[in-house]
Amino acid sequence: MSDPFETDVLIVGAGPGGCAAALSLAKHGVKTLLVDKATFPRDKVCGDALSGKVMRVLDRLAPDVGVALRADARQFPSWGVTFTAPSGRSLRVPFSRNTGTGDAPGAIMARLDLDQLLLDKVRATLGIAVITGTALNRFERTNAGWRVTNEQRSIEINCRLVIAADGANSYFARHVAGLEMDPQHHCAGVRAYFNGVTDLDQQGFIELIFLKELLPGYLWIFPLPNGRANVGLGLRSDVVRKRRTDLKATMKRLIAEHPQLRHRFANARMEGPIQGLGLPLASKRRALSGKGFLLVGDAGHLIDPFTGEGISHAMISGMHAGDVAAEWLNGNAHLADHDIRVWKRLGKELAISTRLQQLANHPWLFNLVVNKAIKNPALADTISSMFNDLDMRAQLKKPAFYLRLLFGGKGQG
Repeated sequence: MSDPFETDVLIVGAGPGGCAAALSLAKHGVKTLLVDKATFPRDKVCGDALSGKVMRVLDRLAPDVGVALRADARQFPSWGVTFTAPSGRSLRVPFSRNTGTGDAPGAIMARLDLDQLLLDKVRATLGIAVITGTALNRFERTNAGWRVTNEQRSIEINCRLVIAADGANSYFARHVAGLEMDPQHHCAGVRAYFNGVTDLDQQGFIELIFLKELLPGYLWIFPLPNGRANVGLGLRSDVVRKRRTDLKATMKRLIAEHPQLRHRFANARMEGPIQGLGLPLASKRRALSGKGFLLVGDAGHLIDPFTGEGISHAMISGMHAGDVAAEWLNGNAHLADHDIRVWKRLGKELAISTRLQQLANHPWLFNLVVNKAIKNPALADTISSMFNDLDMRAQLKKPAFYLRLLFGGKGQG
């Protein structure tokens, strides 16, 4: 074994959450060691959608990366989302009132490319050391903090604080922080890349298709440059177990046979295999801090339970982890402040999404909202505004909202 590494903060995981934490710490002048078990560039099974929240975090932590990403030919600008109800009717919901003007609010970019872009920025940032191709799975508390090694004991790291950002299968979250996988608050998913899917949206609207046989889950189609698409589906893990669903077989069957999909995939070619992913959902609030550690992103079970969005939540929680860690090292914060800040930023949004996920068991509600919005431009505009206004979005979890849709009356639009 070589000489031990000494650092104030060890970040485990070099995905978007870990990179955001490292960049945040660097802004505070804190030297950091970032370690990942993978060798980059590496693929990550994901939907690849980057919301406006991702772009805003980049603009704060690494503006040059935001500029580079928007100009990168490997990303597809995204201006909105299309919801397809179980009835088959679709509602286009723009992210902006100025669709097509200026920079798009979001983007779609393969994680192979996004993560490398972020890691390149981290490597170029003063004060951040990076080690890849090294798994860490032995965490021992010491008087000064932590002694961290691996099974081969080929590396030793002594640090005061661990930030775990090592994803949905986080060793640290499971075996040290004690976060268990709860099937009612976990989603199983599959994803593949395709060429030749027809009718992809030219303005990068991502598609969430709520097929009756998949509820409370959905199938997605996200357009990428050069006629490619990220296609997948997700379903809550307890439902998968109850129905004994083979998600890969289900996906193949749906795109080959379903009336809403088969014509779009008739001449499509799948690139590589269908791959599986696990999504620990934020429908159950978990502690994100403990004695000597902070959890970030998927490791903290922060995935949106309705949309499956995880990249932005990883980066937001990573940014807050960096801020709290720097203040804690200087004696100006408690580690529990990480929980307070993350839940203050994301808690309301995730509570609404949890309610919407529960409502997804009722196909008639989707059909009702989509049908009414198609006929009522004011209502469609209201739903669009809900993406940027949480108080408006909260109306979706109130029975009165649906009663007004059914019977009319003030506030319908």
